[in-house]
Amino acid sequence: MIREHVDDCVHCGFCLPTCPTYVLWREEMDSPRGRIHLMEARLDGTISLNRTVVEHFDRCLGCMACVTACPSGVRYDLLIESTRDAVEREHGREPSDHWLRAALFSVLPYPRRLGPALRLAPFGHWAPGRLGTMARLAPRRRSRQRPPSLTSAHGERRGRVALLAGCVQRVAFGDVNAATARVLAAQGWEVVVPRQGCCGALSAHAGRTKESTRLLDRLRRDLAGLPVAVNASGCGSHLKEHGLDAVDVSELLGEPPRGTLSPLPIRVAYQDSCHLRHAQRLPAAWTSILGRIPSLELVEPAEQDLCCGSAGIYNVVQPDAARALGDRKAANVLATDPEALASANPGCLVQLEQALERAGRPLPALHPIELLDASQRGVRAPDLLRQVMSAT
Repeated sequence: MIREHVDDCVHCGFCLPTCPTYVLWREEMDSPRGRIHLMEARLDGTISLNRTVVEHFDRCLGCMACVTACPSGVRYDLLIESTRDAVEREHGREPSDHWLRAALFSVLPYPRRLGPALRLAPFGHWAPGRLGTMARLAPRRRSRQRPPSLTSAHGERRGRVALLAGCVQRVAFGDVNAATARVLAAQGWEVVVPRQGCCGALSAHAGRTKESTRLLDRLRRDLAGLPVAVNASGCGSHLKEHGLDAVDVSELLGEPPRGTLSPLPIRVAYQDSCHLRHAQRLPAAWTSILGRIPSLELVEPAEQDLCCGSAGIYNVVQPDAARALGDRKAANVLATDPEALASANPGCLVQLEQALERAGRPLPALHPIELLDASQRGVRAPDLLRQVMSAT
């Protein structure tokens, strides 16, 4: 199967200008085409998963912009996930790298551990090496707010969905989950939030296939077969790829809206998340939805197809590349002269918040659902922006 996908590549180069690492370094082996060459050579037995080869695979963000650009339909997403699984099984990582990854995955998929870890993170900002990097990149805890286990639909019921609470989303962006439940309920959806664990997306992205499968199987049981509404695009992509009945929240809001939306006069830079734009094939999914809000002005930063550098644990294990991409994205955002930033993935929000702070121009960073929720509830624009900034 993997050989078949490798052979689909005709080496045309359409992927090159869409690849963040190729854009940064202009190095063939740090492009999708170059990495496919390496995969093919490994299958042929002409190279092994040595340190140099693995480094090129580790530098891939998995943003899937190449999948969108490819005219031959190459499933690079399957290729890189399979290759990363092989790396984790066959390649002996340096002790420092091994223990860093082990530490991350002993915490990230477990909200009860992640919450205390995030509270301790500020004390590690000045630690040397990767420990300090990891502490500085930790998301700030914005809200302890949680949606209720059941939010009844307003008016005639359109259906019943389970809300994926997530891991980072649940711990650091609880207000996003609460806003999601309110918005869906106002549009006729009954929302349940069962007790649940991690979906395994972060583990899959890092090549920890057995761990990811275990977490996903447990989530299937937790959600008891209900359709799943997802407000974190990386998680939604993972669930869809593995056969769950999952939909991005934006897909549930495509029908004619109910109720009256209040004006929200804010100039917002909307940055598409990679897994919504490329993996789920829902480019600009929120643009028309946010366009319903009176007085809201949406602006689009340049280089929408280029990843911001978050990409799961990428900004911890590849901090220099992630920082360069984050700073580039922040410059594009600031060029639109916005009052706020919106993106539909927690990792993107954290990455861009920190890049904007480095640029000396911090902005309120919101999930698009928060803008819609504020408009539905009649929250004043200054109050919304002040609330987000004070929480971060």
